[in-house]
Amino acid sequence: MKRCSLLLVVKLAFALVMSSTVAHAHEVVPTIADLTVTDARAELTLQINLEAFLAGVDLDVVQDTNEAPQADDYDTLRALTPEALAERAPQLLKGWNALPVISVDGVALVLETVDVDVPSGVNEELPRIAVWQLTADAAVGEKLTVTLPKGGGDMVLRQQGVEAPFTGLISGGSSAEITLSGGDALNGWQTFAEYIPVGFDHILPKGLDHILFVLGLFFLSTHLRPLVWQVSAFTLAHTVTLALGAMGWVNVPASIVEPLIAASIVYVAVENIFTSGLSPWRPVVIFCFGLLHGLGFASVLGEFGLPAGQFVPALIGFNIGVELGQLTVIAIAFVLVGWAIRKIWYRRAIAIPASCVIAAVGAYWVIERTLL
Repeated sequence: MKRCSLLLVVKLAFALVMSSTVAHAHEVVPTIADLTVTDARAELTLQINLEAFLAGVDLDVVQDTNEAPQADDYDTLRALTPEALAERAPQLLKGWNALPVISVDGVALVLETVDVDVPSGVNEELPRIAVWQLTADAAVGEKLTVTLPKGGGDMVLRQQGVEAPFTGLISGGSSAEITLSGGDALNGWQTFAEYIPVGFDHILPKGLDHILFVLGLFFLSTHLRPLVWQVSAFTLAHTVTLALGAMGWVNVPASIVEPLIAASIVYVAVENIFTSGLSPWRPVVIFCFGLLHGLGFASVLGEFGLPAGQFVPALIGFNIGVELGQLTVIAIAFVLVGWAIRKIWYRRAIAIPASCVIAAVGAYWVIERTLL
C-alpha cells in the first residue's frame, strides 16, 4: 500500500513539474471589448491576443497556448514585429463579418479596421495584448447583438456612452443582446451570479499557484481543526486585499506580488517537510501570505473589470467563486489521499514527497518571476 501511494505521489509530482514550466507563460487571458454606438456609427475597441486568434487556437478549451496543437504557429506569430503582426489583424475580419460579430435588429454590421496598436518590448513568454480599433456603419434599430466566434474563449463586453450600460461576459460561440439606448446593466443578483464562475475559474483550472498553496495547507493537517484554522486565516486575509485592490486603494506591481506568492508556496511546503504539526505562528504567517494572494486575485478581477454600480455584488460573487474553488481543491485532495491520512506512514510516503514537489515548483516560479 505504501509503495502504491508513493507511486501516486511521484506521478502527481511529475505532472506538476511539467505543468509548472509553462505556468504564466503564453497564458490565455480574456478579450476586453468596449462598444460605442453613436450617430449610426459603431466603434469596437478590442484588447486582444491577436496571435492566438490568427493561429486558430481554440481558446474555449486551452488555458495556455503552449498546450494547443497550433503552438508552433502561435510562436511564429509571436516572433513577428509589432508592425508585421498589425498588418495581419484584418485577416480575421472576413470570418467575423460573415458570422456576424455585430448586428442590429438582425442586420449584420461590416467591421473595418481603424487602427491596430501592438505593444513592443513585451517578454516573449507573456501574451502580447494588442489594442484593435474597429468601426462599422450601424443600422437604425433597438437591439444590438454581439457574437463571439466559437473558439474565441472569454470576452468581457462593456457598453459605452449610455445610461446603465451593459457589462457582461461572453464565451466563445455565444451571444449577448443589448439595448442600443442602454438600460441593460445587470442587477445585483445577476452580477453576483455572473462573477462566481469567474472566481472559481481562477482557481480551477487556471490557478495552479493558488492550488499548490492550498495543497500545502492540506498536507500538514491530519486533523480538521488545524486545516480550518489555516484556511480561515488565508480566506480572511485575501478577502481584505482583494477588496482593497479592486477598489484601487492598494496597488502593488505584479512584478513584486507574483514572486512573493511563489515564495509563500515554498515556505508552506518547506515547513511541511520539517514540521509535523501546526506551529503557533503558522496561522499568522498564512494570514500574511493570504494578503499577497488577495492582491493576485485583485489583478485578475481587474482584467474583467467591475460593472459600474455593482461593485459589491461582483466582488462578493468573485470571492465566493474563489472559496468554492479552494474547497474543491481540498475535497479532491481528500478523495485522493484522505483514506491514508490516519496511516502511520502517511507523512513519510505522501505528505513529505508531495511537499517537496510543491516546494520545487514554487522555487522555480520564484526564479522565473523574478527574472521576467
